[in-house]
Amino acid sequence: MSAPETATPATAPPTDRFDLFVIGGGVNGCGIARDAAGRGLRVGLAEMGDLAGATSSASTKLFHGGLRYLEYFEFRLVRESLIEREQLLKAMPHISWPMRFVLPIHPEMRFENSTPTSRLLKLVMPWMKGRRPAWLIRLGLFLYDNLGGREILPGTKSLSLDGTREGAPLKDSLHRAFEYSDAWVQDARLTVLNARDAARWGAQILPRTKVTGARPDGDGWQVDLQDAETGETRQISAKALVNAAGPWVADMLNGTLGRNSEAGIRLVRGSHIVTRRLYDHDKCYFFQGSDGRIIFAIPYEQDYTLIGTTDMDHPDPDQPPEITETEIDYLCAFASEYFREPVTRAQVVWTYSGVRPLYDGGASSASAATRDYTLRMEGSGPPLLSVFGGKITTYRRLAEHAMDHLAEHFPTIRASWTAGRPLPGGDFPVEEAEHRIAELRKAYPFLGPSGAQRLFRHYGTEAAEILGDATSAADLGQDFGAGLSEAEVRHLMTREYARTAEDVVWRRTKLGLRLNEDQIAALDAWMAEERSRQNNLT
Repeated sequence: MSAPETATPATAPPTDRFDLFVIGGGVNGCGIARDAAGRGLRVGLAEMGDLAGATSSASTKLFHGGLRYLEYFEFRLVRESLIEREQLLKAMPHISWPMRFVLPIHPEMRFENSTPTSRLLKLVMPWMKGRRPAWLIRLGLFLYDNLGGREILPGTKSLSLDGTREGAPLKDSLHRAFEYSDAWVQDARLTVLNARDAARWGAQILPRTKVTGARPDGDGWQVDLQDAETGETRQISAKALVNAAGPWVADMLNGTLGRNSEAGIRLVRGSHIVTRRLYDHDKCYFFQGSDGRIIFAIPYEQDYTLIGTTDMDHPDPDQPPEITETEIDYLCAFASEYFREPVTRAQVVWTYSGVRPLYDGGASSASAATRDYTLRMEGSGPPLLSVFGGKITTYRRLAEHAMDHLAEHFPTIRASWTAGRPLPGGDFPVEEAEHRIAELRKAYPFLGPSGAQRLFRHYGTEAAEILGDATSAADLGQDFGAGLSEAEVRHLMTREYARTAEDVVWRRTKLGLRLNEDQIAALDAWMAEERSRQNNLT
């Protein structure tokens, strides 16, 4: 039996009794909550901070198969990711869209020494001395094109860099490239929209709510919650728990949940830099280094270029991830090996870092640690499932597999249902995106081209709901700068769980790149006053 076609879009009424309670409001936790709620379970989710407040807003923002994972022979992960890539494009064509990637052939590109492919090539072609030959890259791209099937995205082609727009920003020494397809995604919006859809199916979403304790109670759990803002406490019961606490998954399992698990986690920090736009086309670059690593250079938020990522071991989930001076220099130098004009620290306008909670399989380096996920069901006591690792592209399949693990405890649940089902605002075909942006611009000419594109790429078909019958920017209420209106902020507060200016300008949008400190402070003050006003009405 599949999930019903429609459900009332309403916030679930408060309850203290759940079938399934999810700890963690990242993309995996919100994806599991959505899947479970759509199957008919009473679902709750607690996140100690903002939704997508940690790893899920700090990715490289790609739906991709993971081309470099082929070097580690992770064919299952790559195949699953490639299949999911197109499923997700269909389900959220407003926040995800196809992109073409240009992979220049550089004579010094090399394998990382620890990869199985590198070790194999050393045996059969020792004279290559660790270099990645172009024919092997093309073979990898052939597999990449065919492992998961393609319906939407075009395949790989060879490309000349001489006298072409793709070659114009690159050094003259680079003559050939391969061009292949992957997809962009707005990661934090993906997470929030999963939470919204979970709530549409009846889930209770509790941001800024910390799980302070949990203990078995008969065949279920008693869980202690604390509101991070007011300090108020609450106790709920649940038949089963999912520990999707991301970087804190091991601490939650062995600390708060009182288990003595040997499951290990490897915290890997990935850092990115953002510069002013470095080139004038909409394709991405995939750069390979002499140290065996790779980085991307990606068009970002219309006027910028995103460069990343690094892979560094991170000591403690409670230590905020911050890019180091060494990492900034590394990314600038790496990109400068390819770009005609060197990338300098002076061009960097923003940086961000996130911690990936990878399953610790004993890999020799942070780069070599698997991006595949592991779901671990505790063998004794009430049902408790912990999520280790994973990548943003496979979050939906991870949620399905999580429900497979839990299904024996809920024999009446409905069948899987999320494949291809649109997230809020994504109820239109992929190929109609540009047409719909043009229609939005026509209906609201005061937005201008960039304003219409930004709103549609954030809210899809819901953009018109935010704009209503406005005929000018003034009709949208207070202007906070960079096109951010009171109407949009109200939508984010009432529909997307935003509480602070940081939630708005660095997660639900990236307008922090365009707003100054005074503007952000004014927005924060307005939101605080609005929260107070709403509290006084209830």
